[in-house]
Amino acid sequence: MTDPGARAGGPGAGGVDPELFLLLLADARLPVGGHTQSGTLEGALAHGLGAADVPGFLRARLLGVTRVEAGTAVAARAAVLSGGSLAAVDDAWAARTVAPALREASRQQGRALLMVVERIWPAALPPLAGLDRPARATVLGAVAAHLGLGAATLARLVAYDDVQTVCAAALKLVPLDPFVVTGWVAQALPAVDEVTRAVAEVTDPADVPAVAAPQIEAWAQAHATTTRRLFRA
Repeated sequence: MTDPGARAGGPGAGGVDPELFLLLLADARLPVGGHTQSGTLEGALAHGLGAADVPGFLRARLLGVTRVEAGTAVAARAAVLSGGSLAAVDDAWAARTVAPALREASRQQGRALLMVVERIWPAALPPLAGLDRPARATVLGAVAAHLGLGAATLARLVAYDDVQTVCAAALKLVPLDPFVVTGWVAQALPAVDEVTRAVAEVTDPADVPAVAAPQIEAWAQAHATTTRRLFRA
């Protein structure tokens, strides 16, 4: 699909093809705390979700939590490029992220991503100055603007990363055939593309999707109070 707002094939930071930055940001080895997250899967499994239900869990996240995150990232990118307010974007995200546990998890990941940005892309930091514990999506949107990533590319990154986070956690939490889990990722790709189409043209924080996944939010809250767990969230 055509990427709304992409820089017409222009180079990103340092004259590098933005698609290479996409690969870097999608790499699970990037030290941004993603390995500490299960996308609430650990809490869900502890409260009755079965392994066979994980594909449905993925779809529910893509319809709810992930769509908000992707829309926020795209709105943050637009704000940086237009000189708009990242604070307004972050506030819109917070208003749409009902569960305190989900907000806290995202802010912790935002802090980790900021540490990477400080070391590798410090020129991306000025628009983020003054924000108090921004969400991961807000930080990622600002970084995407700096690196020259287009809106649809950014949305696709957020959605795909969410699917991979859940599936990677599944392999650590329950006995599963890795090929089965890879199949779950493949099956989720059309839904990833649907999220991309739904949010790629968001520019105004008010247009960030306002959707919820109450059961996932309840599982996230329950998991936050658990003292014996493998993943933070």
